[in-house]
Amino acid sequence: MGLKADLEADVKKIYSDQWSRRDGRKVPEDVDLKSGNDAVDIEVTILYADLDESTKLVDNYKDWFAAKNYKTFLQCATKIICSEGGHIRSFDGDRVMGVFFGNTKNTDAVRCGLKINWAVKNIIQPKLKKQYENTKYVMRHVVGIDTSKVMVAKAGIRNSNDLVWIGRSPNHAAKLSALSPDTPTWITDKVYDTMLDKTKIESDGKNMWQKRQWTAQNNRRVYCSTYWWALA
Repeated sequence: MGLKADLEADVKKIYSDQWSRRDGRKVPEDVDLKSGNDAVDIEVTILYADLDESTKLVDNYKDWFAAKNYKTFLQCATKIICSEGGHIRSFDGDRVMGVFFGNTKNTDAVRCGLKINWAVKNIIQPKLKKQYENTKYVMRHVVGIDTSKVMVAKAGIRNSNDLVWIGRSPNHAAKLSALSPDTPTWITDKVYDTMLDKTKIESDGKNMWQKRQWTAQNNRRVYCSTYWWALA
Protein backbone atom coordinates (compact mmCIF):
# COMPACT_ATOMS: atom_id res chain seq x y z
CA MET A 1 0.00 0.00 0.00
CA GLY A 2 1.40 3.42 -0.95
CA LEU A 3 1.55 6.44 1.32
CA LYS A 4 -1.51 8.09 -0.28
CA ALA A 5 -3.69 5.01 0.21
CA ASP A 6 -2.31 4.52 3.71
CA LEU A 7 -3.20 8.06 4.73
CA GLU A 8 -6.66 7.82 3.16
CA ALA A 9 -7.34 4.68 5.20
CA ASP A 10 -6.08 6.32 8.41
CA VAL A 11 -8.22 9.42 7.96
CA LYS A 12 -11.33 7.41 7.07
CA LYS A 13 -10.90 5.25 10.17
CA ILE A 14 -10.38 8.21 12.49
CA TYR A 15 -13.49 9.96 11.19
CA SER A 16 -15.70 6.86 11.16
CA ASP A 17 -14.71 5.22 14.45
CA GLN A 18 -16.68 6.11 17.58
CA TRP A 19 -14.89 7.52 20.61
CA SER A 20 -14.26 5.42 23.70
CA ARG A 21 -14.39 7.96 26.55
CA ARG A 22 -14.11 7.71 30.32
CA ASP A 23 -13.76 10.12 33.23
CA GLY A 24 -10.24 10.61 34.50
CA ARG A 25 -9.31 9.91 38.10
CA LYS A 26 -5.77 11.27 37.68
CA VAL A 27 -3.73 13.24 35.17
CA PRO A 28 -3.34 10.76 32.28
CA GLU A 29 0.01 9.54 31.00
CA ASP A 30 0.90 8.12 27.61
CA VAL A 31 0.37 4.53 28.76
CA ASP A 32 -3.18 5.30 29.91
CA LEU A 33 -4.45 5.83 26.36
CA LYS A 34 -4.59 3.67 23.25
CA SER A 35 -3.66 4.96 19.81
CA GLY A 36 -7.20 4.73 18.39
CA ASN A 37 -10.17 6.95 19.23
CA ASP A 38 -9.60 6.49 22.94
CA ALA A 39 -9.99 9.48 25.29
CA VAL A 40 -10.09 10.56 28.93
CA ASP A 41 -12.29 13.45 30.10
CA ILE A 42 -10.88 15.31 33.09
CA GLU A 43 -11.27 18.62 34.96
CA VAL A 44 -7.83 20.23 35.10
CA THR A 45 -6.08 23.56 35.35
CA ILE A 46 -3.51 24.21 32.64
CA LEU A 47 -0.44 26.43 33.08
CA TYR A 48 1.80 27.55 30.25
CA ALA A 49 5.13 29.21 31.13
CA ASP A 50 6.67 30.94 28.11
CA LEU A 51 10.01 32.68 27.65
CA ASP A 52 9.20 36.08 26.12
CA GLU A 53 10.73 37.25 22.83
CA SER A 54 12.79 34.13 22.26
CA THR A 55 12.99 34.98 18.54
CA LYS A 56 14.92 38.16 19.35
CA LEU A 57 17.09 36.14 21.70
CA VAL A 58 18.15 33.65 19.02
CA ASP A 59 18.42 36.35 16.33
CA ASN A 60 20.63 38.70 18.33
CA TYR A 61 22.76 36.50 20.54
CA LYS A 62 25.00 33.45 20.17
CA ASP A 63 23.19 30.11 20.03
CA TRP A 64 24.96 28.86 23.17
CA PHE A 65 23.86 31.96 25.10
CA ALA A 66 20.25 31.52 23.95
CA ALA A 67 20.41 27.83 24.90
CA LYS A 68 21.59 28.67 28.42
CA ASN A 69 18.64 31.01 28.87
CA TYR A 70 16.18 28.43 27.52
CA LYS A 71 17.62 25.87 29.93
CA THR A 72 17.64 28.08 33.03
CA PHE A 73 14.06 29.21 32.45
CA LEU A 74 12.72 25.72 31.75
CA GLN A 75 14.73 24.23 34.62
CA CYS A 76 13.23 26.64 37.13
CA ALA A 77 9.70 26.47 35.69
CA THR A 78 9.53 22.68 35.59
CA LYS A 79 10.90 22.22 39.12
CA ILE A 80 8.45 24.78 40.49
CA ILE A 81 5.53 23.15 38.65
CA CYS A 82 6.43 19.77 40.11
CA SER A 83 6.92 21.25 43.60
CA GLU A 84 3.33 22.53 43.49
CA GLY A 85 1.92 19.13 42.53
CA GLY A 86 1.71 19.88 38.81
CA HIS A 87 2.43 17.37 36.06
CA ILE A 88 4.69 18.22 33.12
CA ARG A 89 3.01 17.06 29.93
CA SER A 90 4.51 19.11 27.11
CA PHE A 91 7.54 21.15 26.05
CA ASP A 92 7.38 23.39 23.00
CA GLY A 93 10.70 25.10 22.36
CA ASP A 94 10.84 27.86 24.95
CA ARG A 95 7.70 27.00 26.91
CA VAL A 96 6.39 24.24 29.16
CA MET A 97 2.86 23.08 29.96
CA GLY A 98 1.92 22.01 33.49
CA VAL A 99 -1.31 20.21 34.41
CA PHE A 100 -2.91 20.57 37.86
CA PHE A 101 -5.62 18.28 39.23
CA GLY A 102 -7.63 18.11 42.46
CA ASN A 103 -9.59 20.35 44.78
CA THR A 104 -6.92 23.09 45.02
CA LYS A 105 -5.72 22.94 41.42
CA ASN A 106 -6.39 26.64 40.72
CA THR A 107 -4.64 27.87 43.86
CA ASP A 108 -1.70 25.52 43.24
CA ALA A 109 -1.31 26.66 39.63
CA VAL A 110 -1.51 30.35 40.50
CA ARG A 111 1.00 30.03 43.34
CA CYS A 112 3.22 28.20 40.86
CA GLY A 113 2.97 31.08 38.39
CA LEU A 114 3.86 33.62 41.09
CA LYS A 115 6.85 31.50 42.14
CA ILE A 116 8.10 31.32 38.56
CA ASN A 117 7.96 35.13 38.45
CA TRP A 118 10.03 35.28 41.65
CA ALA A 119 12.57 32.79 40.32
CA VAL A 120 13.08 34.71 37.06
CA LYS A 121 13.64 38.01 38.84
CA ASN A 122 15.50 36.83 41.94
CA ILE A 123 17.44 33.77 40.81
CA ILE A 124 17.91 33.73 37.03
CA GLN A 125 18.38 37.42 36.25
CA PRO A 126 20.89 38.18 39.04
CA LYS A 127 22.99 35.11 38.20
CA LEU A 128 22.76 35.94 34.48
CA LYS A 129 24.03 39.46 35.12
CA LYS A 130 26.81 38.24 37.41
CA GLN A 131 28.05 35.72 34.84
CA TYR A 132 27.73 38.05 31.82
CA GLU A 133 28.26 41.57 33.17
CA ASN A 134 28.16 43.27 29.78
CA THR A 135 25.08 41.61 28.36
CA LYS A 136 22.07 43.75 27.55
CA TYR A 137 19.74 40.77 27.67
CA VAL A 138 17.05 40.82 30.35
CA MET A 139 14.91 37.72 30.73
CA ARG A 140 11.17 38.29 30.59
CA HIS A 141 8.44 35.67 30.63
CA VAL A 142 4.68 35.14 30.75
CA VAL A 143 2.59 32.52 32.54
CA GLY A 144 -1.00 31.84 31.39
CA ILE A 145 -3.49 29.79 33.43
CA ASP A 146 -7.02 28.55 32.72
CA THR A 147 -9.26 25.77 34.03
CA SER A 148 -11.90 23.59 32.35
CA LYS A 149 -12.84 20.05 31.44
CA VAL A 150 -10.55 18.70 28.72
CA MET A 151 -10.53 15.69 26.46
CA VAL A 152 -7.16 13.92 26.34
CA ALA A 153 -6.27 11.63 23.43
CA LYS A 154 -3.16 10.18 21.80
CA ALA A 155 -2.08 11.49 18.39
CA GLY A 156 0.68 10.49 16.02
CA ILE A 157 2.08 7.12 15.02
CA ARG A 158 3.83 4.37 16.92
CA ASN A 159 7.10 5.59 18.49
CA SER A 160 6.26 9.14 17.36
CA ASN A 161 3.19 10.18 19.33
CA ASP A 162 2.10 12.37 22.16
CA LEU A 163 -0.98 13.24 24.19
CA VAL A 164 -3.17 16.04 22.85
CA TRP A 165 -5.26 18.15 25.22
CA ILE A 166 -8.49 19.36 23.64
CA GLY A 167 -10.53 22.00 25.40
CA ARG A 168 -10.73 25.63 26.35
CA SER A 169 -8.12 25.68 29.12
CA PRO A 170 -5.15 24.40 27.08
CA ASN A 171 -5.99 26.79 24.25
CA HIS A 172 -6.65 29.85 26.40
CA ALA A 173 -3.72 29.26 28.77
CA ALA A 174 -1.39 29.06 25.76
CA LYS A 175 -2.82 32.28 24.30
CA LEU A 176 -2.56 34.07 27.66
CA SER A 177 1.13 33.18 27.79
CA ALA A 178 1.59 35.30 24.66
CA LEU A 179 0.28 38.48 26.32
CA SER A 180 2.33 41.32 27.82
CA PRO A 181 5.25 40.35 30.08
CA ASP A 182 4.83 43.68 31.87
CA THR A 183 2.31 41.77 33.99
CA PRO A 184 3.85 38.30 33.77
CA THR A 185 1.07 36.21 35.33
CA TRP A 186 -2.29 36.00 33.53
CA ILE A 187 -5.31 34.00 34.74
CA THR A 188 -8.91 33.65 33.57
CA ASP A 189 -12.11 34.46 35.41
CA LYS A 190 -12.73 30.78 36.20
CA VAL A 191 -9.37 30.52 37.92
CA TYR A 192 -9.69 33.82 39.79
CA ASP A 193 -13.22 33.13 41.04
CA THR A 194 -12.33 29.75 42.55
CA MET A 195 -8.77 30.14 43.85
CA LEU A 196 -8.18 30.67 47.57
CA ASP A 197 -7.69 34.17 48.97
CA LYS A 198 -4.05 33.49 49.85
CA THR A 199 -3.21 33.78 46.14
CA LYS A 200 -5.59 36.69 45.66
CA ILE A 201 -5.32 39.09 48.59
CA GLU A 202 -2.24 40.49 50.34
CA SER A 203 -1.97 40.42 54.13
CA ASP A 204 -2.93 44.12 54.18
CA GLY A 205 -6.11 43.39 52.23
CA LYS A 206 -4.87 44.68 48.86
CA ASN A 207 -5.86 42.70 45.78
CA MET A 208 -2.81 41.43 43.91
CA TRP A 209 -4.67 41.21 40.59
CA GLN A 210 -5.79 43.72 37.96
CA LYS A 211 -8.97 42.96 36.01
CA ARG A 212 -8.84 43.16 32.21
CA GLN A 213 -11.13 42.47 29.26
CA TRP A 214 -9.62 40.01 26.82
CA THR A 215 -10.84 41.53 23.57
CA ALA A 216 -9.41 38.73 21.43
CA GLN A 217 -11.63 36.22 23.27
CA ASN A 218 -15.05 37.92 23.23
CA ASN A 219 -14.11 40.27 26.09
CA ARG A 220 -13.60 37.40 28.50
CA ARG A 221 -12.75 38.57 32.00
CA VAL A 222 -9.10 37.90 32.86
CA TYR A 223 -6.68 39.07 35.54
CA CYS A 224 -2.99 39.93 35.49
CA SER A 225 -0.42 40.50 38.20
CA THR A 226 3.14 41.72 38.79
CA TYR A 227 3.32 40.04 42.20
CA TRP A 228 5.48 37.08 43.09
CA TRP A 229 5.58 34.34 45.71
CA ALA A 230 9.02 33.99 47.28
CA LEU A 231 10.68 30.58 47.39
CA ALA A 232 11.91 29.31 50.74
